[in-house]
Amino acid sequence: MTRDTPGTPAAFATALRAREQLVGYWSVLDSPVSTERVARLGYDYVALDAQHGLIEYKGLLTSLTAIDTKGSTAVGLVRVVANDPAPIGQALDAGAAGVIVPLVDTAQDAADAVAAVRYPPLGRRSYGPMRSALRIGPNPAEAHEQTVVLAMIETAQGLANVEEICATEGLDGIYVGPSDLRIAIGGATSTDPAVADRFEAALVTVREAAAAAGIAAGIHNADGASAARRLAEGFTFATVSSDLTHLEQIAGRHLADARQAGDA
Repeated sequence: MTRDTPGTPAAFATALRAREQLVGYWSVLDSPVSTERVARLGYDYVALDAQHGLIEYKGLLTSLTAIDTKGSTAVGLVRVVANDPAPIGQALDAGAAGVIVPLVDTAQDAADAVAAVRYPPLGRRSYGPMRSALRIGPNPAEAHEQTVVLAMIETAQGLANVEEICATEGLDGIYVGPSDLRIAIGGATSTDPAVADRFEAALVTVREAAAAAGIAAGIHNADGASAARRLAEGFTFATVSSDLTHLEQIAGRHLADARQAGDA
């Protein structure tokens, strides 16, 4: 991302639309203090999960405020609960620099998401930037430049229509939900290795469609090494794991080390 203004929505939007490589972190916990710490580590964005995460509106508001703390390099994104103007508008009014919209199956779905993010005459977002006006806009034209909308590709229908989705006017990027996509193409589980070749072929289709349309292509990853691999393959932004997953992994690792020392 443009390094002279890290953590600003304008710099993030410019970098994402230019298809620069960006790295983010995923948060599912309503824990603003820990989210604040993560935002200072050097990530380009922290995505708050309001769909499957444990964060309600007050948590989004306080976590977005925490992400904007002194020393932060990141902007706050929100994966909204649904492709609906109400939660999209709330996330943006709370200060999100962009939204990740789940279950986008068609170009019309993508157009609806764009409309929910943009003010008239470009869309149908209602004007009421309660907190976001402190950092984004507040004039509609400025807000449009500084706010991004990303459509998730995670269903069989979305994959089939990915070229048309990517061509949607005003869409800034697409984002692969690998767990749902793997199940959608026939996987028995979210990590089923039996469909690995089909899954990798689907990722090629997605990132090539985004490249052809000139928009950003992102993907969620289990760890940093996987994120590096996907960026090297041609994805333009990649998210790393989640706070809850890392909490469990690190706690378990320390417990194993302590048990081993005790046994010795």
